[in-house]
Amino acid sequence: MGKEHLKIVDLWHKYGSSSSDNYTLKSINFSLRPGELVGLVGPSGCGKTTLLRLIAGFESPSKGQILLSGREISSARRILPPEKRGVGMVFQDYALFPHLDVWENVCFGLKPNFDSSRPRWLLELLELSSFSSRYPHELSGGQRQRLALARALAPSPSIVLLDEPFNSLDLHIRLKLRNELSSVLKSCSATALFVTHDSSEALAICDRIALVRNSELVQFDSPKELINNPSNSFVGEFIFQQNVLPISPVGNRFTSPIGTLNINKQINTKDFNTALFDSTSIEILNSNSPNAVIKAIEFCKDHFILTVKIQEFFLRVRTPLTQNYLLGDSCQVKFKADQNIILFPGTHKVSIA
Repeated sequence: MGKEHLKIVDLWHKYGSSSSDNYTLKSINFSLRPGELVGLVGPSGCGKTTLLRLIAGFESPSKGQILLSGREISSARRILPPEKRGVGMVFQDYALFPHLDVWENVCFGLKPNFDSSRPRWLLELLELSSFSSRYPHELSGGQRQRLALARALAPSPSIVLLDEPFNSLDLHIRLKLRNELSSVLKSCSATALFVTHDSSEALAICDRIALVRNSELVQFDSPKELINNPSNSFVGEFIFQQNVLPISPVGNRFTSPIGTLNINKQINTKDFNTALFDSTSIEILNSNSPNAVIKAIEFCKDHFILTVKIQEFFLRVRTPLTQNYLLGDSCQVKFKADQNIILFPGTHKVSIA
C-alpha cells in the first residue's frame, strides 16, 4: 500500500491571464495508493472540481506536475490528451448519451472487437443487467448513476474520478449508492478520487480525505486522524460540524464570548487563541442574564441540536428532548465541566475544569 498510484506535486492553476495572481489552486501536494478511495472535500468554489479536471486532462496546470503510475501526464510544459490517460470520470450530471441504450452507453469508447465479459460483469455487479435495452430517460436517478459508474469502469481505467456523483439523488438512494460505491470500486481493484462538499459522505466510505479551503490543501489524512489531530480549527468545524470560538488568556484561564474557560491542566495560556469543541461541551440554561438567541432547532431522533447566536458567532448545542426551547428564545450558553476541547494553534487537547 505504500506505492504511489497518483501523485500531485506542487500543483498550481489559474484561469484567464497568465499575469493574474488569482489562483484557483495553490501548491497542492498529495498522492493516492493503488486501490484507495480518497475523498476530496471543501466548501463550494475551493477548487475541487478544477483539480479533477486537471487530473482528467481537461485543464492545464500553471505550475507543478501530475504523475500517474510514475508517468508524468500533466505539467506546465506537457499535457497528455485525456483519451490517452486511462482515466475514467463520473460527472455530476452523469453525461449519458440519451440516444444510446444502457448496453451501448456502457460499451461506448471501448475498442473495436472488445471483450464483452467486463461490461456484462459490470452491469451484473451494478444490478443493471435487466435494463440493458432501456434508454437513460427510462431509468431512475439511482440507475442512471450506476450506469455512469459502469461506463467509467468499463475500459478498466487506471483511476476513476467522481465529481459529486450523488448530488441530485434523494436521501434514501444517496445512502444506498454511497455504501455500494466502495465495494464496487474494490471489486474492480479501482483507485478513485471522490469529490463532495458533504463531509459525512467522505467520512462514511473513504480511506483518506483531502480537505481544501481557499484553493489550498488544509489536511490530508484518514478520518480517524482528522478527528484526533486536526491541523487547525477549520478541519473540526467543516468536517465534524464542531464549534469554534476565539479565546483570550487571563492569567491561567481564558475569556470567551460565552464566558470564562477554565482548564484542568497547567498550560501557557498565552500560546492559544482559539478553542474547538463539540456540541456536547456546552449547555443552554434559562437565565435572567441571557447571552445568546436560539436561531435554529434540529430534531435528531433522541435529542435536539440547537443553533444559537452570540455576538457574531453561531454555536451548535446538543440538548435533550425534554427541553422546550423555541426559535427566538433568549438563553444563557456556557461551557460544561469535564468536557474535552482542543486549543489552537498547536492542536493541544485539554479538559474543561
